Amino acid sequence: MKYVVTGGAGFIGSHITKKLVERCDTVTVIDNMNTGKEKNLESVRDKINFVRGDVLDMDLLEGITKDIDGVFHQAALASVQDSFDEPDKYHNVNVNGTENVLKLSKKYGFKVVYASSSSVYGNPIKIPIKESDEKNPINPYAETKLKKEELAIKYSKMGVNVIGLRYFNVFGKGQSKEYAGVLKLFLERIKDKLPPKINGDGTQSRDFVHVSDAVNANIMSMNSNINHAFFNVGTNTSITILDLAKTIIKSSGLNLEPIFGPALKGDVQKTKANIDLIKEKIGWKPVVVLEKWIDEIISTNKIDEI
Repeated sequence: MKYVVTGGAGFIGSHITKKLVERCDTVTVIDNMNTGKEKNLESVRDKINFVRGDVLDMDLLEGITKDIDGVFHQAALASVQDSFDEPDKYHNVNVNGTENVLKLSKKYGFKVVYASSSSVYGNPIKIPIKESDEKNPINPYAETKLKKEELAIKYSKMGVNVIGLRYFNVFGKGQSKEYAGVLKLFLERIKDKLPPKINGDGTQSRDFVHVSDAVNANIMSMNSNINHAFFNVGTNTSITILDLAKTIIKSSGLNLEPIFGPALKGDVQKTKANIDLIKEKIGWKPVVVLEKWIDEIISTNKIDEI
């Protein structure tokens, strides 16, 4: 099969790319290297077609999507904090870039699986969160994710096959500081024998899902006979940020206590995914357990690989 991965040098995109190569699919990656890293693709660089470019470049995008089976659309600006400073830029890249992919999907008939986010829910009324629950984004980044969903609905009515995956906090090797950065930041401080620094009081809770599980959700969605849906990609478990810090400290064996700083603007209080729908529709379920992963990363001295 022939696929394009937008943002394929980024965190999740590079993992999708490597999995597709492993399956012997033909893969074209397009990435403007704004946050993508060449090292993320070094193990497969000679097995893919790499295009340095932007999803806002319609001609370039059209040239690589004319004869393909699907697009894994991961290209996006992902920092909640930066989105307050540059809302127009975030809208342009995240929303207009996505519409370019959907326009070409309508023209050429390929399927799209793209990165949405649990941020579309804002501060949920009920936990765990179902896909049908109210959407209430509380920052410009999340607003762009909801706008992308509105586009997906619009284009699905025109016959486009498009699935949006609402990622919760994805973690794993190669993650950026912008994306689910708290785990990476905590581990980096522990590596330097410094206490984890918590923004706010630490009562915020998060549903952490491993990148390998997120990759499987993407590929299973692409392979499914589902033409249009939104799916939560989480674990139906959550941990407070304070407990996360304590778990990392305990695994490290260091005698430390977390320290606290001011809360971040636009930070939601709680996330926890109801994943019944994705289990039912495509048979996906998470495999990696956060606490076991933390123990392994610290015990094998692999913090530098994150």
